[in-house]
Amino acid sequence: MPRPVLRRVVGLVVALACALGATAVWFATRAPAPLHIDLYLDGIAVDHTGAVVTVPAHQPVEVIEGTIVLAPGPDAPAGARVGAERLAREQLEWLAAGTLPGAGTSHEGMARRALLEIRALVRADGALVAAAHPRWAYAWPRDNSFGAAALAWSDHQDDAVGVLDFLARVQGDNGTFEARYLIDGSGPPDERASQTDGTGWVLWSLGQVADAATSAPERGAPTPRRTAAEVAGRFRPMLDRSTDRILTLIDRPSGLPPASPDYWEVHEDALTLGTAAPLLAGLEAAGRLYAAIGEPQQAARADAGARRLRVAIERTFGAQGYPRSIRGGASDAATTFALPPFVSPALDGAVAAWEDSVEAMLRPAGGLSPGGSWREDGISWTPETALYALAAAHQDDPGGAERWLAWLSEHRTATGSLPEKVLADGEPAAVAPLAWTNATVLLTLARLETS
Repeated sequence: MPRPVLRRVVGLVVALACALGATAVWFATRAPAPLHIDLYLDGIAVDHTGAVVTVPAHQPVEVIEGTIVLAPGPDAPAGARVGAERLAREQLEWLAAGTLPGAGTSHEGMARRALLEIRALVRADGALVAAAHPRWAYAWPRDNSFGAAALAWSDHQDDAVGVLDFLARVQGDNGTFEARYLIDGSGPPDERASQTDGTGWVLWSLGQVADAATSAPERGAPTPRRTAAEVAGRFRPMLDRSTDRILTLIDRPSGLPPASPDYWEVHEDALTLGTAAPLLAGLEAAGRLYAAIGEPQQAARADAGARRLRVAIERTFGAQGYPRSIRGGASDAATTFALPPFVSPALDGAVAAWEDSVEAMLRPAGGLSPGGSWREDGISWTPETALYALAAAHQDDPGGAERWLAWLSEHRTATGSLPEKVLADGEPAAVAPLAWTNATVLLTLARLETS
């Protein structure tokens, strides 16, 4: 693999991010005036009753050390102090029962808050809310899948299983998932089209939860309650529905699924890599899961489908350098989906495509946009930037992963939460925290510890 190329690309990113004056001149030649978006929330916390409360923008609050529990003021009633201290102990005990990715590193504080925020955003029925804001107060299958994976690799298997339980309940009988769900699981909040990638993401997540259980002894992690086989067995109906759905979608002469909205959440007339690659990730996970429960025929069926889909993606997207659309054009963050930890091994040519995609996605503050053809508004998106950190960690480039992580850490809110967006001037914007970003950061840190 071309390691020198990757290091040159990441070095260019860091140099551009630091040289803000030169960066501004560079972007001025190709972009309109940067867009301003307010910071809606500075973060979240938990009050003495256990309720999740939002922190107003630019108004950080004091929390009990090592937790996200609001620290009672000097005039707080005794009951409030007792309640806060009890909840703080519970959070610390919960953290100690698992593993904190990044513990002992400069990212420990970011990781601790990210993990506790994910826990706080998981509702009693297992639904992981994207963010604590009315516009984000829904459960996306993708976000929930990443969240379950992050909880599993933090060795909180029961919490991860709870999120998967929610996904199993809302999945359609034919294996489909809506783009997003009301947090009570009653259905979608609007007429937004379903997204095919959700089925792949959920299978991938189930595989991650199983893989985390298998690797626990060699990682020195707490013994999980369930083995990989028990995890797969618990979710056998969802495994079957999802696998059947993907195999049906690719049962076409091209070997590729039809077009569908993906993580950009816009209508698509042509198939995107952001749909095809997650479905491949799901089928590859399904093969491992069926093998874990002693179903060799089902495993072979899933593996055969994965091989067919892999070849089809390489023949179409790969031949063009992995653009976002099968019709060609610019690449996007879905190039990371063509690499581990999503598919293994990386698709042919995908590493180079991922490396080459950075320049067009780079934004003035030093983060990345969703893709090279995304609007030129100067805004960095933290989920996509975190995906590049995760990919670097799995490409055995800890330096590259560390640089992206450092950028993410430096652009948190005053409360310490990871925002969805970062403006051209480096200020955090939109909501904070965003569950998808939190989860991807934790997965990156977990990988750095095991690589």
